[in-house]
Amino acid sequence: MSISTSPRAQSAAPALGYLAGIRTVFGLEIRQRIRNRGWYIMLGIWFVVVAAVVGLAALSVGEDGLGVGQVMFELVIAFVLFFGMLIAPALSANSITGDRANGTLAILQNTLLTPGQLLWGKWLASWVASLGFLVVTIPLIGWAMTYGDVYLPAAPVLLGMLAVELGIVCALGVGVSALANRTLFAVMVTYLLVALLGLGTLIAYGLSMQMVKTEVNVSNQVWPETYMNGDLMGEWDENNYTCETRTYAQETFATERITWLLAANPFVVVADAAPRSPAPVDSSMFTAAGPMGAISEGVRYSQAGPEFQIPCLNGVKNTGLPPTPAPLWPLGLGIQVLLAGGIVAAGRNRLRTPAGRLAAGTRIA
Repeated sequence: MSISTSPRAQSAAPALGYLAGIRTVFGLEIRQRIRNRGWYIMLGIWFVVVAAVVGLAALSVGEDGLGVGQVMFELVIAFVLFFGMLIAPALSANSITGDRANGTLAILQNTLLTPGQLLWGKWLASWVASLGFLVVTIPLIGWAMTYGDVYLPAAPVLLGMLAVELGIVCALGVGVSALANRTLFAVMVTYLLVALLGLGTLIAYGLSMQMVKTEVNVSNQVWPETYMNGDLMGEWDENNYTCETRTYAQETFATERITWLLAANPFVVVADAAPRSPAPVDSSMFTAAGPMGAISEGVRYSQAGPEFQIPCLNGVKNTGLPPTPAPLWPLGLGIQVLLAGGIVAAGRNRLRTPAGRLAAGTRIA
């Protein structure tokens, strides 16, 4: 019996498809997370907290209140997004730094797996783990649907954009994890990036207010005399007024010039992407019923500027119709994708072998 030692036989190696490599990494990562008992404990605590908040909100609004189901539904979306911004960095920022600290990253790099397959697999695993916090709230979403006043066209958009935002945060965490040498440093940097998108955009918007201060001519509102004498002929209508011809100068803020600073905010992206009811009588079901609707309405009015914020601008009555400026969420989502994509691309270059030069104290095996 003889064994072939030809160069062709020695160089032959089984080929690993790109998607197969991603599935392999994903399977390894997700099995490790599923075996972790702490993840299930977090899911249980998370469900109890959100259920308590949603239940209290339903009691405070009352069963006969307008838009009870919409308030509950938007509260679930807002809480999942808020806590997702806090949990997703912890689920993703240790995915590669943990392997580097344990000495298993070099073993994976010495296989047929490419840096791209490692990043895609670990990103998918962290994303699926973060989506678990959305899945456990499905009973609460179903409870909100039973009230019958949820604006159904907006529901799948809100859920889909929420999942996309969690995926972007996980991509930030995995990219930073590939660049960093220490898990704690990777988690801190990821939290700082999330804070930059969430709180940083609000701070930038607020500090820019003084830069867009302007002066406009306004006039006083005049209601019918029947309202002034207390003899209400029918229901009170806040839009039943006229504007005086005499105007006076007043300082205001041209917010339409700085609203773009809010574009990358995750809450603005999710709320602004949801469609609004075309019927004016039903517009309150989404525009002001819950927190996401309030964010969407506030951003739209900020985009419109003083024209819709002042009742009598230059002696002309405000139409009272909600502003319909161009949607802001495509710009914000594009900024987030570029940021996450740039960090992931840099992390991919960091995982290439041979590494060449490593930082002092880096463990490779």
